Amino acid sequence: MTDQSSNQMWGGRFAAGPDAIMEAINASIGFDQRMAAQDIAGSRAHAAMLAATGVITDSDAQAIREGLLTVLSEIQNGEFQFSTALEDIHMNVEARLKEVIGEPAGRLHTGRSRNDQVATDFKLWVRDQFDAAESGLLALIRALLAQAEAGADWVMPGFTHLQVAQPVTWGHHMMAYVEMFGRDLSRVRDARARMNESPLGAAALAGTSFPIDRVMTAEALGFDRPAANSLDAVSDRDFALEFLSTASICAMHLSRFAEELVIWSSAQFRFVTLSDRFSTGSSIMPQKKNPDAAELIRAKVGRIYGANTGLMMVMKGLPLTYSKDMQEDKEQVFDAADSLMLALAAMEGMVKDMTANRDSLAAAAGSGFSTATDLADWLVRVLGLPFRDAHHVTGSLVAMAESKGCDLPDLSLDDMQSVHADITDDVFSVLTVENSVNSRQSYGGTAPDQVRAQIKRWKALV
Repeated sequence: MTDQSSNQMWGGRFAAGPDAIMEAINASIGFDQRMAAQDIAGSRAHAAMLAATGVITDSDAQAIREGLLTVLSEIQNGEFQFSTALEDIHMNVEARLKEVIGEPAGRLHTGRSRNDQVATDFKLWVRDQFDAAESGLLALIRALLAQAEAGADWVMPGFTHLQVAQPVTWGHHMMAYVEMFGRDLSRVRDARARMNESPLGAAALAGTSFPIDRVMTAEALGFDRPAANSLDAVSDRDFALEFLSTASICAMHLSRFAEELVIWSSAQFRFVTLSDRFSTGSSIMPQKKNPDAAELIRAKVGRIYGANTGLMMVMKGLPLTYSKDMQEDKEQVFDAADSLMLALAAMEGMVKDMTANRDSLAAAAGSGFSTATDLADWLVRVLGLPFRDAHHVTGSLVAMAESKGCDLPDLSLDDMQSVHADITDDVFSVLTVENSVNSRQSYGGTAPDQVRAQIKRWKALV
């Protein structure tokens, strides 16, 4: 096959033939330029260590460190010209550094490899994302706490199978999400602590013969310690996988809450009103107020799950140590991080701005025979019935109320005694939703004083 026919097969995308194709598949500068700040921080720490150990002169280290700041400034100001021919952020920075300071730039790479360099840069970037996720989760938890505190004693229906089950409080429901996002916060902090070991100085895979000080560079970059095995240091991407798995669970929680907001803000529920800041209108239906932010949060989980699965597939078959496959680690993490941070910020904004409609919540709380379980409990507690018998009696009373088109509190005492003769007037004391929620005094229950105790606990934690 001729070069011409080969080029035609590839279409017009790669006019220069195989060389252009190889450059396109090999280059990562189109996405890894996002790690410029981390790359330069790692190089500045490495240069300082090389001077401290006598590997390079103090004057060369000073020139390198100052030159790197110049390069960083150019990147941050949009003046830097990235080149795909130089493949990645590391070579782009080093090439520009040589133009800025000349011959000393060639000494920067002493005692390290692109393998440990990229692992260090990526770790630093992911660590920043863990920190950003922690901040986003804390802000969201505080917004939920404010909602919970405002409505600690507002009654609403609790659901199972999306059917009315038992009355709960608005505060209790908000605190359920505090617990979920609190576990996410714990996972973020746990994973960040575990990843905080420096790969720098592991070099290509075997370490280096230069008298470097890996503890010095680890401390300079905020790591707790150097990674203990050079083979593992350059081939490990567990930190990225842990970020993605943590992000996936968090995104699932965000999606569950988003789904509830979509349902609650509908005309059929009217439990909440979302602010105009996080809603949109319809192009043809003027009455519509669509919960688009919640719907988009609900969709973001797919991108994050996909990134998690994608990186797992990249890593699953790689022998030690580095393979070029690992270049495919970053785009997925970058996209997932962007999606997670945006979803956290949007959810925090919605929670802070939304208004819970207390009257609608209360009206729904008393529907669907929501105090049937309270009736069964009363039959056990007061009349001494076995619970299974109490369940049967309650079911008969629910069927009676349903046939009469009323709720349980609307049945007369005669109606109730026709099912079980020992029922007394006292039964009506447990059939209001307010009494129902107030009775749930077990630890972690929906009683308002229990809810307020949990709010107090969480406010002390965050």
